[in-house]
Amino acid sequence: MKFTDGNWLIREGYEIHYPHMVFDMDVTDESLTLYTPCRDIIHRGMTLNCPQLTIKLTVPKENVIRLQTWHHTGGVKRTPAFDVADEKLTSTYVSEENELIFGNGDVKVKIQKRPFHMTFYYKNDMMTEMDAKSFAWIEGPENTNYMRGQHRLSVGEYLYGLGERFTTYVKNGQSVDIWNKDGGTSSEQAYKNIPFYLSNRGYGIFVNHPEEVNYELGSEYTSKSQFSIKGEYLDYYLIIGPEPKGVVSRYTELTGKPALPPAWSFGLWLSTSFTTDYNEETVNRFVDGMIERDIPLSVFHFDCFWMKGFEWSNFIWDQDNFPDPEGMLRRLKEKGLKICVWINPYIAQKSPLFEEGAKNGYLLKKEDGSIWQWDLWQAGMGIVDFTNPKACEWYTSKLKILMDMGVDSFKTDFGERIPTDVVYFDGSDPVKMHNYYSYIYNKIVFDLLEKERGKNEAVLFARSATTGGQKFPVHWGGDCDSTYEAMAESLRGGLSLTTSGFGYWSHDIGGFENTATPDVFKRWTAFGLLSSHSRLHGSSSYRVPWNFDEEAVDVTRQFAKLKNRLMPYLFGAAVENHHTGVPVMRSMLLEFPGDPICEPLDRQYMLGDALLVAPIFNEEGIGSFYLPKGRWTCLLTGEVVEGGTWVKEKFDYLNLPLFIRPNTILPIGLTDNTPVYDYTENLTIKLVEIEDGANIDRMLVNADGEEIGHIHVTRTGNEISITTSGLEKPYTIEVSGKQKLEVEAGKQEMKILI
Repeated sequence: MKFTDGNWLIREGYEIHYPHMVFDMDVTDESLTLYTPCRDIIHRGMTLNCPQLTIKLTVPKENVIRLQTWHHTGGVKRTPAFDVADEKLTSTYVSEENELIFGNGDVKVKIQKRPFHMTFYYKNDMMTEMDAKSFAWIEGPENTNYMRGQHRLSVGEYLYGLGERFTTYVKNGQSVDIWNKDGGTSSEQAYKNIPFYLSNRGYGIFVNHPEEVNYELGSEYTSKSQFSIKGEYLDYYLIIGPEPKGVVSRYTELTGKPALPPAWSFGLWLSTSFTTDYNEETVNRFVDGMIERDIPLSVFHFDCFWMKGFEWSNFIWDQDNFPDPEGMLRRLKEKGLKICVWINPYIAQKSPLFEEGAKNGYLLKKEDGSIWQWDLWQAGMGIVDFTNPKACEWYTSKLKILMDMGVDSFKTDFGERIPTDVVYFDGSDPVKMHNYYSYIYNKIVFDLLEKERGKNEAVLFARSATTGGQKFPVHWGGDCDSTYEAMAESLRGGLSLTTSGFGYWSHDIGGFENTATPDVFKRWTAFGLLSSHSRLHGSSSYRVPWNFDEEAVDVTRQFAKLKNRLMPYLFGAAVENHHTGVPVMRSMLLEFPGDPICEPLDRQYMLGDALLVAPIFNEEGIGSFYLPKGRWTCLLTGEVVEGGTWVKEKFDYLNLPLFIRPNTILPIGLTDNTPVYDYTENLTIKLVEIEDGANIDRMLVNADGEEIGHIHVTRTGNEISITTSGLEKPYTIEVSGKQKLEVEAGKQEMKILI
């Protein structure tokens, strides 16, 4: 929030106190604690009647500095708190006449004692700095207090992240409130609010508070990024990459790496849609229609009305439409499908579970002990209190019954409209729980899936999230309209989310609200099947492609098959994400941090490290995109384009800008009817525009996510040397689309003249 009135005045009702000097300090092997009075202390008498901020610095991990500051401690630790890995590394400390130096390894902070000032360095490069007014304790109206942090915004510095935000990808000039809301995709509200932002200068800031955090990113002071919270204690981490990918990776070291989703989840998902009429006959018609049209399908999803209306959630199949759910699921699985069903954490008053949950204390309560209820969404609904271990057992026991029937995954919808006028079983602060509720909701469902199906077999389709939610993939973008504008805002949200540590992201192909034109649907389908996860879903109409036109069938077939063939590459990117935290779908900034043209781009992205995707956002079919320097090869046509420039070109519906980065090893399979197969069977290894002096490597994985080998390529002059491991079957090497070499099983070294 904003505390000032322009550059000179303070807003009426507020008083800002900030450090003027370092008066004293405590030093240990792990920390430096500064005592900073909010005025200059000239003589002893000035130590009286003066507020003081305490600032503690530690090094929790390599290239990370934690800053904690407080006015009054209050003596009570409020829960919940994020699960943050903090190792408290040994740090160094140097004191000079008016300067302190604190740090570890390549990261250090220089602290000017008077006037107070902090500058952060990576090696000898200045990353960011804080002036005397950056830390502040602020008195507000009605006895409210706030803590504030500020960092300087350098000329040309851009900020990104803060969760799945549908506003512009570059966050400069925006005011952002970290507070989960069910607001669709067309406003400043967000389902997934993450108090972490990334700077193109190679650092990030993670504010370690589950409650609401308010950001002013060059919007109160144009040269400052600012974050503030209610209360008298502020805790945050400054993370240095020193490149953007390194920042995201280190952030996920602190807050958790994403689990590896199963390979089958990367195939196409088809939904019943939301308010449509459907039963087993409808479902079979859809599934058989996909089979008849040779469109590979991996997952069938049952949305809300698999349960009776007014009873969500009761976790009981609607017997009028699904009289034999076990048999139906068995028959669908015999067709090679996985099954997903919709759930949420709300219990409608008409649900047979409501009385059971209320009686046993499983639902959130008001201060007077009565059940908290409202009618927004489901009549008289209550909300499950996941801070009660017995409520978690009760809730997951209902889900286990569904899994025993054959359900493989859950769409964990909602979890944003969590009230603050409630009492939790474990005494958690309801304000801190508002965002954090999404974490425990998704965690207990994900943990059940992992327990019942095994590690690397659990996958959600989740909407709400907070810090740490990336550990429970995947997430989708929420309720968007069926227009090009909504398609573009969805992509902006996805890029902001993956820049915030989330490895995987999906969206409703064709949009959720209303029904897309055939034109929009076909363009969105190509985009959706070149996302990490792909789902056909909508609100009031079915999203099977033949409902649009026959060309939509061709588009869906082509790109669904292409995605399956790309699985040796895509699943390798997923394994990389699991180990490093670098997202599968990533902005151009993450892959090309040295190219200033890439810094603001939010209408194209990288899928893994090697494929550039630029969706079409207009009915004229014009693709407008930027290729960084080098010779880029179109995956669909083989055309080679010299980069370092913008390109405008017209594309038909079976094409879009899909380019392979130069100096790429791209493994592609021959199997196109499923995402789960032997990735070494009939493998083609594309060597794309390998430049003289190149020395590159590609990890090979199997469909279980295990590393099975590598492909290593070097080029000297006109000779390309290739070394492989883990390839026990014949494969093909293709050099820049010109030369093909059939390689016998077991051959590990070869040279090619070009």
